[in-house]
Amino acid sequence: MAAPHDWWRDAVIYQVYPRSFADGDGDGTGDLAGVRARLPYLAELGVDAVWFTPWYVSPLVDGGYDVADYRTVDPAFGTLAEAEKLIAEASGLGIRVIVDIVPNHVSDQHAWFRAALDAGPGSAERERFHFRPGRGAHGELPPNNWPSQFSGPTWTRVPDGEWYLHLFTPEQPDLNWAHPQVRREHEDVLRFWFSRGVAGVRIDSAALLAKDPALADFEEGVDPHPYIDQDDLHDIYRSWRAVADAYGAVFVGEVWLPDAERFARYLRPDELHTAFNFNFLACPWDPARLRRTIDDTLAEHAPVGAPATWVLCNHDVTRTVTRYGRTDTAFDFTTKAFGTPTDLALGTRRARAAALLTLALPGSVYVYQGEELGLPEADIPRARIQDPMHFRSGGTDPGRDGCRVPLPWAADAPHFGFGAPAEPWLPQPEDWARYAVDRQRADPESMLALYRTALALRRSEEGFGDGPLTWLPADEGVLAFARTGGLLCLANLSATPVALPPYETLLLASAPLDAAGRLPSDTTVWLRAPRNAG
Repeated sequence: MAAPHDWWRDAVIYQVYPRSFADGDGDGTGDLAGVRARLPYLAELGVDAVWFTPWYVSPLVDGGYDVADYRTVDPAFGTLAEAEKLIAEASGLGIRVIVDIVPNHVSDQHAWFRAALDAGPGSAERERFHFRPGRGAHGELPPNNWPSQFSGPTWTRVPDGEWYLHLFTPEQPDLNWAHPQVRREHEDVLRFWFSRGVAGVRIDSAALLAKDPALADFEEGVDPHPYIDQDDLHDIYRSWRAVADAYGAVFVGEVWLPDAERFARYLRPDELHTAFNFNFLACPWDPARLRRTIDDTLAEHAPVGAPATWVLCNHDVTRTVTRYGRTDTAFDFTTKAFGTPTDLALGTRRARAAALLTLALPGSVYVYQGEELGLPEADIPRARIQDPMHFRSGGTDPGRDGCRVPLPWAADAPHFGFGAPAEPWLPQPEDWARYAVDRQRADPESMLALYRTALALRRSEEGFGDGPLTWLPADEGVLAFARTGGLLCLANLSATPVALPPYETLLLASAPLDAAGRLPSDTTVWLRAPRNAG
């Protein structure tokens, strides 16, 4: 394992979506009291850190990513004092806390934006955002043609005739990062949370902050892009790194770029520590493509000495069991069509194999809440959907609520133990008793048992985590590699069982070997090589 000061290089980090993790006060919404009560569960699971999606004051138009006040916890979740207790209690269990910062935009209820609306055109208050007159004879057209990160327009007109920019929803106005007050404010927010014991920050939409000052029209295929991966971003993150270094804190950036060299720039030693690996998350269950993605990931991180990150799912994508169980798609993680047929048995088998494959790779791993339970994507009735992606698509996209459904804790309790008496904010499927934590704790073959055993081995076996990976010769459709200390990982993605290489100990398998001792299809195994090997 990495030295203590480099814990982030091989950590297992658990993502908590606060509204759906555990409800401590019984009002139907998850909260910090619920998380505090379940901290022993996370300690037993064996995670090193917990990343919380935003818990700040917010109208919750976009799941908390529309922040009205970065220094206050939303009353639906608790209080600032309770957050401080949570951070301290987690630390006492050996779990670090990572919070989410949303620097590209704020809520339209943020004090700065309300002041900008009141102050009017040409005011200093509006300079902290992107207000512009419209085009056309009477300013009736948007200032440019930029595409939204969600469906729909990126500009909204206010009563005085000016337009403001929002790459997401109209309730999320973009900040002007060329303004010194914007930079100063966010550095102060970082200090605010670092001083309270937060160990790291996840940076939402990290490649979008800086905009072309001219706000020029977007032209497909023309570089540089007017608002993605602008060069000015690197100066921002160098300033942030100086703040983090003063507290021994770390960053993980949400950076998704097709250019590996430009991606790696964000991970230079004086910028971000890590960035999410979306290419791996988006990769289908295909041996050649997975190997290429793993190789590409390690290669793009190597020049800057940064560790890779690995993740199978998060709060924005269809859950792994459902993705891997679809037989009518290429497992495109963006495909969320209503009623897509899924073979849950196949998806679960592949999700178990993918978990062991992922946990054996060099670097850090992120686990989204419920992945350790094998939860599938939930079907949300149209009348209960809350995600703005659904509404801005005209109802064609079911949105992301299906992966955000509250967790089942107790099979026989009301609302599966999420928090009685109120019904949860999103409905839980009727058959989720089988996924409940208490039922899986009693089953040594459960997904939860697999994760707990795998994380314990990953922590105790020196060869896992950060370090080299060596590919081994293998049958077609099999991914086989060695880690240091004689650790071997084989993942069989072919349609037939394959023979295992000589080994001393079978440490863990995602499914039983067949009667001949072979590795079945869609199964991953961890082995210890014979002591005299190599």
